[in-house]
Parts: sequence; structure tokens; C-alpha cells
Amino acid sequence: MESATVPGQSPVELEFTEENIETALYQLYFDPDMERKNVAQKWLTQAQASAQAWQFCWALLSPDKIPEVQFFGASTLHIKICRHWGDLPAEQHEDLRMQLLSHILCFSSGPKMVLTRLCVALAAMALNLIPQAWSQPVADMLRAFQPQKPDSQDNPGAKASQDPHAHCLALLELLTVLPEEFQSGRLARARRAQLREALAGEWPVVCSMLRQLLQSQDSSVQVKEKVLRCFSSWVGLDVPLGESQELVQDCFTVLSNPALFSTAVETIVTAISQPDCQRFTNVLLSLMPLVLGLYDQLKTAAQDGNMETTHGICRIAVALGETHSRVLLEQLDHWQEYLALVNMILFCTGIPGHYPVNETTSSLTLTFWYTLQDDILSFGEEKQVVYLQVYKPVYFQLVDVLLLKSHYPSLEEYASWSSDDKEQFRIYRVDISDTLMYVYEMLGAELLSNLYDRLGRLLMDPQQSAVWQDTEALLFGFQSIAETIDVSYSDVIPGLIGLIPRINISNVMLADTVMYTIGSLAEWLADHPVMLGGILPMVLRALAKAELSVSSISTLKRICRECLQDLAPYAQDILTVSQDVLVKEIHESSQCMWLMQALGFLLSALPAEDILGRLHALITPHIQQLDSLARQEPDPANKQGVMYILGMLSSLFTTLDVNRHADGLEEDDSSPRLAASQSIQNPVVVVLQQVFPLIQTIISKWLHDSEVVEAVCGVFDKSVRTLLHDFGPMVAQLSEMLGQIYRTYPQAPALDLTRQMVHIFAGEEQHISDVRSLVEVLTSATLAIFQQGPRENPDIAESFMHLHAQILKRSPDLYLSTQLDVKALFYAGILSIKFPETPTVKAACLFFTEFLSRCKDMPSLSDVLQRDGKILTETVIQAVGGGSSRSLAEHFSEVLLSLNRQCPALLSQWLIETLQTPGFPSAHVTTEQKHAFSQQILREQTNKRHVKETVKEFSLLCRGLQGSGYSEC
Repeated sequence: MESATVPGQSPVELEFTEENIETALYQLYFDPDMERKNVAQKWLTQAQASAQAWQFCWALLSPDKIPEVQFFGASTLHIKICRHWGDLPAEQHEDLRMQLLSHILCFSSGPKMVLTRLCVALAAMALNLIPQAWSQPVADMLRAFQPQKPDSQDNPGAKASQDPHAHCLALLELLTVLPEEFQSGRLARARRAQLREALAGEWPVVCSMLRQLLQSQDSSVQVKEKVLRCFSSWVGLDVPLGESQELVQDCFTVLSNPALFSTAVETIVTAISQPDCQRFTNVLLSLMPLVLGLYDQLKTAAQDGNMETTHGICRIAVALGETHSRVLLEQLDHWQEYLALVNMILFCTGIPGHYPVNETTSSLTLTFWYTLQDDILSFGEEKQVVYLQVYKPVYFQLVDVLLLKSHYPSLEEYASWSSDDKEQFRIYRVDISDTLMYVYEMLGAELLSNLYDRLGRLLMDPQQSAVWQDTEALLFGFQSIAETIDVSYSDVIPGLIGLIPRINISNVMLADTVMYTIGSLAEWLADHPVMLGGILPMVLRALAKAELSVSSISTLKRICRECLQDLAPYAQDILTVSQDVLVKEIHESSQCMWLMQALGFLLSALPAEDILGRLHALITPHIQQLDSLARQEPDPANKQGVMYILGMLSSLFTTLDVNRHADGLEEDDSSPRLAASQSIQNPVVVVLQQVFPLIQTIISKWLHDSEVVEAVCGVFDKSVRTLLHDFGPMVAQLSEMLGQIYRTYPQAPALDLTRQMVHIFAGEEQHISDVRSLVEVLTSATLAIFQQGPRENPDIAESFMHLHAQILKRSPDLYLSTQLDVKALFYAGILSIKFPETPTVKAACLFFTEFLSRCKDMPSLSDVLQRDGKILTETVIQAVGGGSSRSLAEHFSEVLLSLNRQCPALLSQWLIETLQTPGFPSAHVTTEQKHAFSQQILREQTNKRHVKETVKEFSLLCRGLQGSGYSEC
């Protein structure tokens, strides 16, 4: 074989013969050369599509061939039946069916992969012929697999008597893949409905046979497992539960067989989880005792630590209880049975052991409690009262169970857990937290009182056992509710705030939860600032501990944000502790950024005359360190320090806004920013002006490092966004620096920062000159990049398009400058549309949408559009036709709509000229389809949705995907 001709090297000469195909298959499976494998793969694909495939596939299925060759023969049959069915004359259908049945019987003992592929091929054939040409496929299959005498004539199953067990398994395999092939096939809606009805009509025959096999003592475990899988497959056809009731009940009897337990669980869950089952209330009620009958087995399994059994039985109970909760709730005569099922699920929620190390079952039940609660609360008021009397006690028990399940293990045991187990446990606690929050809707204030009373007894009663997990769990419950529910009305929160300082914090987990609980009550503290004095010292003590970094800093940030009007008495303490931990570098850099944001909120609330001094005290050590780094030669270690300090300044300036305090104090003043800025210069601006020479030094040394440049721009960007017009005194300096940076080494962050400045200052007379000069410098430098080829700079192209879209939107007068080459900008937009990067294309479409909206008012733009609009039209159509991602259809439709609004006559002409080119934008669309597309686009000047749908449909046509199933994506 190895010396044979390499298939695909001379495709014209190489025929699709049995020998050549075998050679190619050996090459595909056993040749180590990937290039030769790929050649073989391509040639074999061509072979499967050829007319000869109907013949050579049978030769490849010969018993003397290796399994890989046989599998290819069976796969080829499936492909021919699925994709080239129309090539086979109708008179040959019967012969093909008989041959397939015969080969399935021959391969019933294996290889399994060949048998399955042959069964799939026959299933595909059945789906082509049902119901007109093959009215009873299942009955015919059963008959073909019946044991026959050896001398039977003209019967494909003549060998069946030799191995009835293997033939039974082969029949079950065939019946299993039949519905699966239906589900996976791409079928027109009407044809799918017709086939579903025809197959559902066959179910009674299949169901009867499956029951016989499941009940028979002669059936092997292998056969019974195949029966269960076959049943699951047919359930997918929405066969009525009423017709399957006895078979479902039979499945419950199989649960006692350990070898079949998992498969039986899967089958039962699949069968009773179908939404259509709700039509068969009596069947569901008949299954209830069977499910409840598993309770003892469940408890024994839980006691023995048998996770597989507890998991499986829990899945069955939840499938019945959750999928059909409303129907079963409404069966008032059976309320005790459903309550028993609910309690069985509650037992599953509280299964002993720590998740996920000792058990994985409890997490399966959490969504059930959401569903049951929703259904209870959806009833009318009178009914609701009745149901709440029954189920409220259950939900209080649920809270107890959830808090117990949220318990951390002992510190020693927790230390032995893997990082993956710890992460799963963290996510599990988040799920419990969400459930507790949801349960609050049913239990209300009574739940908070319950938690508070228990916490009080734990902390105040010396008789109570001091188990830290109990305290942590109760705080966790409070935090879960307070995080999303407004607890401002609750009369237990003052008591809770009073209890928190009494907690003996003995470990990190408890300390974290204490911090998060305080953080969740930040809004309440803002309404009750007198309570801050008892809480803040705990937070500041925690701030000094590295192991409480995340919880303490996030809590301090929340307090500073929500309570900033009342923090003045505590400001010095907060700043002193914060400066200390920053200087000692106790926390990781990301947490230090959060801490600086917290301090920004705090400083914003101080009297204006105090802010600058406090600000200087806070940042001076870091500025001195930055100055030292700036004097050194650039290296990776220095860079890390520079980036860290710049990030700290950015974070601080994100939240430090003196006008936030002014807004709070002067709500009646229509322009508090103006009043504040007139009285005293903004401290952030003062600091920026002082450190500006230092930043220029850093830029000069790190100009070619995009990360440092981005960090520098980030400092100013955050400041501009926060200060808005108060940033005005910095505009001239910053504009000059950005121009110098960009001329020397163009980078996207400089464009993004300029866009912010255009947004805020382009309309202000005192700043327009600086902004105009900066825009001209950046535009000239960027257009030079476009002339050289911008492909390597998609980020610059994207930011450039966004900048000019902003200019056209906020300050189009900048386009009156003689220094701006409008035609070159237009062509830059054309090039940007052709980028493969989606964000760049989106930005270019936004630029053109703004550009086109200004054409009527600005002759310079209109002239360029009239001269070069055809190129834009052609570019957009090419992108729609396959040049760009389909996800961009909406953005291209915006451009086409804008063109149609601004120059409909010209667009009509451009579309005609562009689309008359043969094969443009795709060979998949006809002249008629292109004409229809043009007419639909030109007809619509207002409705964006219609244009978007038209563009999307045309895009699918151009890609050959219309009606392929992708059109639903």
C-alpha cells in the first residue's frame, strides 16, 4: 500500500476505484505526513460525491476489509442518501433498502462503528421515503429482524437465528438512531411536521416491543440498557406521555439494578421533563408514589456516601417537582403527596457533607425552589394565602438548610482542598446567596428577624457553642439579602450593626464575611451616619491586613461612595491608615487602585480648602517615587513601577470630583460646577499642572512603549471624564504634548484622549484653537499612515474613525479648516471598512453615518460624496456580500440608509453601476435578486429595521446560506 500512487496528485488520471480508495484510506489513517493526509482527505471527499460512490461503497463493506475501510463505505452510503438522494432512480430504492438491512444483520456483531453508521444510513433513507413510499418502516424493520429458518428464501434476515442477541441489539440501535437522524437533519418546517407525525404514529409498536424486552428475564443487561437509550431517543419526538406511562413505570423497576441505574435515571428524567407531559396530569400523579418510593433508597445512599445514587434519585425528584410544579400544586386532592415530594427535594438540598468534596447533589435542587416560589406567588390572593400556610414553614426550613450548607469546613480540612474545589464551593455559595435573596420575596421581614434573633443568641448567650461557622453563615444570610434588597425599612439592621463589633473574628473567612456584610449595608449607613463610628474602626483594622485585602478595600470604597457627605469626622483616620498601607505595599496593585478610588470619593466630600493639602499628603510619596523612576534608564523593573503609580493616579482622578460634594450641598443651584470652579481652582488640575513636567519626562523616555503611553493618557482621560469643563486650564498643555507624542510615535490612546477633549471643549471659544491645532496634527500624521498602508495598525484606524465621527457630531466646523483633507479622510474611511477587525469596521461605519448626515450643510463634504460616493457604495456592498462578518449587517445598513437619505438619485445610479458587474458581490446572487435588493434599499428612507433585514437577507444570499439553517442565526 505504501508504494501505491498518492491519490490527489493526479486527480484527473486517478479513478474512483475500490483499490484507489483503499490506498487513500491507508494514507489518511496511517501516513505520518500531514500534507499527504490532507491530499488524501480532499480526494476521498470528492470520491464520496461521485456517481461511482453508489457502487464502490458496497465493495468497501466486504468482511475481509479492515474496520476503517468498512466505516468509510458505510459513511459514504449515508452521505449519498442524505445529499444525493435524487440521483438514485426510484426503482432502485427497494434494492437499496434490502441491501442495507442485510448488511446491518451481517455487522450486528461489530465493528460497532460500522454498524451504527449503517443504521444511520437506513434511518436517513427511511426519512426520505416516509410516509408515501414507506408507510410502516418500524413494522418492516421488526419483521426483517425476526428469527428465520436457515433455509428461508429471499429474506435478508436469514442469518438471524445464528445470533439473536446481536440482532436484537442491532435492531435497537436502528430504532435509536431513527429519531436522532430526524432531530439532526435539516428539514423544511412542513416536511419536519409531516415526518414527526408519521414517526409518532409508529411509537405504539416501538413502545410495545421495548416493554417486552425490558420485562423479559431473558434480556441481558446490554439489551435493557439499549432499550432505555432507545426510549430516550423517541421521547425527543414528543411522543405522548399517556402512551408511554407503563414503559416509564417499568423504568423505575430497573433502578434497582446498579448496572442500569445511571441509564434508567437519564431515561426517566428525559421522559418526565417534556413540557407536553403537563397534559397528562393523571400520569404524573401515578408517577408520584414511584418517586416517593425512592426516598428510603435515597436516605440510605446519603448515609452510605453513595454519591451516584443520591445524585440520580435527586434528579428524578427535581425533574418531576420542578417541571410540573404548577400542575401538581393545583391538584388539591393530592397536596400531601406533593408536599412529601417537596420535602424529599429539601432532603436533597440538605444532603450531608460539604459541596463539592463530599457531595454534588444539593446544587441540583436550587432552581426548584425558585420555580415553586414563582408558581405559589402567581396564584390569586385567596389561593396564595392557603399555599403560603403550607409552604412558608418549608421555606424557613430551607433557609436553615441553605445556611448549614454554606458552612465552611474546619480550617484544617479547607486547607487540604484543591483550588478547583475551593472555587466550586465559592460559586456554590454565590448560588445559595442568590436563592436566599429570592426566598426573601416570600418570607419578607420575618426572615431578617429570624436571622437576627439567631445571631443575637449566638453572640450574647454564653451557653451557645462558639462555632465560628454558625456566625459566618448568619452574616452570609444577611449579606445575601442586603446586597440586592432594600433593607432601609428593617428594624433589625440597627441591632445587627450593634452586634457586628461583638463578633470574635478568629479567621479570614469570618473576617471577609463581616466586611462584605458591612459593605452591603453601606446605603443604610448613609441614612444612619451616627452608626459609622462603631463600624469604621473595624474596616480600618481589616485594611491593614493583606489577607483581607479584597473585602476590606471593597467595603471601604462602598462606604466612601455612599456615605461621603458624612465622612469628614473620620477622614483623617481613613487617610492615615490608607497612606500607611500604601507606603508599606501591603496590598496587590489592583487592590491599591480600588483603594485610591475610595480615597477619591472621600476627598471629594471634604471642604474645598482642605482637599489640596490632603491630596498632596496622599500622593507626594508616590510622585517622589515616580520622579526617581523617571531619572533612571528604562527597563522592565522601572516600567512596572511607572505603570503602577500612573494607574494609582488614574484611579484617584476617576472619583475625585469636588463638584460631587457641591452637587450634594447646592441642589438648588442650577450650575454648581461653575460656582465651585469660580471659588477655587480644582485641586486635580493643580496637581496635574505640578506633575506635568514629570509626565513629559516619562513620555520622552518611554515614548515607544505603548503601555506606558496608554497609562499616561489614562491619567488625563480619567481626569477629563470626571472634571469635564473644570479640566479647561490643562487643555493647551495637554494638546501640545499629545501632538508631540503622536507626531513622533502615533498611538491609539492619544486619539482616544483627543476624542474626549473634542467632546467637551470643541464648543468653547477659549479652547477651540488648541483643539483645532491638535486635530490637524493628529489627522495629518494618521493620513500619512493610511498612505503607507494602515493594515498593521487596526487600533489606530479604529480610534481615528471614532475621533472624526465625534468631530462631525460635536464640532463639524473643524472640517472647515483648510488643513483637513476631506477627500483623504473619506478614503481613509473606505480603507477602514475593508479591515477584517470588526471594531474597526464598526467605527468606519459610524464615521460615514456622521459624515453623510453633514453633507447637506457642508459643501466640502457634499463635493467629496458626489465624486466618490460610488466607491463607498461599492465597498459597502462588497462587505455585505461576504467581505466582512455577517454580524456587521446592521452597521452597513446604517450607511446605506444614510446614503439613501442624503442622495437617493445618486445612490440609485451607483447601485445600478456597481451591481451590473457579473459575479459582484457574489456568484451566488442572480441579476434579479440584485435588482430586488436595490429596489428595497431605495424604497426605504426611514425604517432602519426594514433596511437591516434587507441587508441581512442579501448577505445570506451572497454567501449561499439562505434557507440553510444559518439564516436563523
